[in-house]
This record gives sequence, structure tokens and C-alpha cells, in this order.
Amino acid sequence: MPAADALRTPVVPTDDEARQAEEGSRFLAACLGRGESRRLRVVVDDRDITLPVPVIKMLADILAQMARGNAVTIVPYEAELTTQQAADFLNVSRPFLITLLEDGRIPFRKVGTHRRILFRDLLSFQEQDLARRKRVADELAREAQELGLDY
Repeated sequence: MPAADALRTPVVPTDDEARQAEEGSRFLAACLGRGESRRLRVVVDDRDITLPVPVIKMLADILAQMARGNAVTIVPYEAELTTQQAADFLNVSRPFLITLLEDGRIPFRKVGTHRRILFRDLLSFQEQDLARRKRVADELAREAQELGLDY
């Protein structure tokens, strides 16, 4: 999938849209709190559709972010990102991301001279990095306790 198709233009909510999103988020969260077999029926004119629970959960998350005034975009799991898009997602500099790629910590492929990274590989790296950071923090806390430091 081309990078241009991978990332949709972020939707930045207006104040009114944020208020509506907050109301919708609360409603969906209340519905979801009642079990896994919830259904949401959307009616437009004379047509209606029923949405599955995973879609309702995603909508609730989107609305919660918009209620906070955050811009929201959707990235397909199999999307290929440019190095700048990947760096922005990980909140790191592009040169640092290139180091991660060249060190083999994140898989990528080259299209001509340009690197492309699968979004799923970024998520995997992010998950592994978070687990590594947690292990290090736990180890530091354990060592601090053994040394009698007040942490």
C-alpha cells in the first residue's frame, strides 16, 4: 500500500465536535460495560447497519481522543510508512529511527533508495521496547531496595 494511502489526514475536532465526541464516548463506554455481546445499530434515512463489538470499541476510543481535542487518524495494520512517518509515530527523530533500522531492530525494505517500514513492525518494536524498559525499571527498583535507598 502506498504511504500516501496508509495515513489518512488527521481529523482535528472543533470545540463543538469535541463536546459531541465526549457525549458519544460516554454513551458507547456505558454500552460496552454491559458485556461482550453488545450491538450498535446506526440508522441513516431508511437504511441501517449493525456494528460488531470491536468496531464499537474502536469508535469509543476515537471519540474519547476527539473529546480531549486530540487529532485522530487511522493507520491500517499492514500499511507501509516512510521513515518520517515511522519516526513521528514512535516520537523519535528520523536519524534515530534510521539507526534502529540499520541496526536490525526494526525490519524494513527499500524501494529504490527509500526505506519503508510496516506499521505492524513498528507496533511490535514499540511493544518489545516497552517490555524492555519495564524490565530495566523493575531491576533498578529491586537494586535500590537491596541497597536500602528510599525510592
